[in-house]
Amino acid sequence: MLLLLFLLLLPSVPPADGCDANDRNALWKFKYSFSNPNPFPSWELVFDCCDWYGVECNETTKVVTGLTITSDYPGSIPDVIADLKHLEILRFHKNPFLIGEIPPAIGKLSKLRFLDISWTNISGHIPAFLANLKNLQFLELPFNNLSGSIPPSLGTLPKLIALDLSRNQLTGPIPESFGHFPEKETPIALDLSHNKLSGEIPASLANIDFFRVDISRNNFSGDASMFFGTWKRTDMIVISRNNFAFNFSLVSFMESLVTLDISHNKIYGSIPSQITEAILLQELNVSYNRLCGEIPSGWKLKYRPEGFDNTSFLHNPSCLCGMPLGPCKP
Repeated sequence: MLLLLFLLLLPSVPPADGCDANDRNALWKFKYSFSNPNPFPSWELVFDCCDWYGVECNETTKVVTGLTITSDYPGSIPDVIADLKHLEILRFHKNPFLIGEIPPAIGKLSKLRFLDISWTNISGHIPAFLANLKNLQFLELPFNNLSGSIPPSLGTLPKLIALDLSRNQLTGPIPESFGHFPEKETPIALDLSHNKLSGEIPASLANIDFFRVDISRNNFSGDASMFFGTWKRTDMIVISRNNFAFNFSLVSFMESLVTLDISHNKIYGSIPSQITEAILLQELNVSYNRLCGEIPSGWKLKYRPEGFDNTSFLHNPSCLCGMPLGPCKP
């Protein structure tokens, strides 16, 4: 403790190449907020903080714009992070000893575009104050111990194009506000898989042009047909291992679809013949449902000329028939 106090009281050393003084001091405090005799050994005051491992700076102003922490030092995210006022990228990745909750200090980083807290032991709720980050484009919080419901306020983020909350302990429904994301040129990627979410999918999500959707391995029920539509640019729809029950005969497919997995649900009806027009389709799994009728033929697959084998269709009622399953009965 005496050594730590001595280091904190040392006068600031001028940076080697003009590193922003305020950011350098904030990083120095950040360094010694973790329980380790010598955390981040490359972070030494005799060097420009822009050359410290995991630190990115603006080439002109020398302010710190990016911070990536992958070291497994025990501790929690310190409040001093708020002093890095120019941060655009913040990553805490693969640190199983990172604990505590997401601190309000992160909600003060108004320039943040990319926030990644993944593969840690961060816990608690997803804080509603993350909606204050109006420049946020990527919010990645997978593989943590986050719990509770998804804050509806996340649906108000005007620039968000990727939201990954997978592999947590989240409960409750998808907020209705997710059907009102502000329109933007780039479609949104949504991953809520491997949680304990439940309820029906808000009908308003039919309005959103998702790039990718993965809500697999939850407890959702009801209708998920709103994720389909010829006008959308979606390349992946994975809704497997839920309790969905809707008429698959009524859905229409986008030309961009590459991956479709609706397996392990209670989806009924027939497989629409229009699916054969999805020429980019490479992965298909409709098994373990209640589908019936003849499997469409005449696939126009660009990257799978051999088509799909029987594992894509198994464990539906015996009335699902045709190649690659058995022939249909007269």
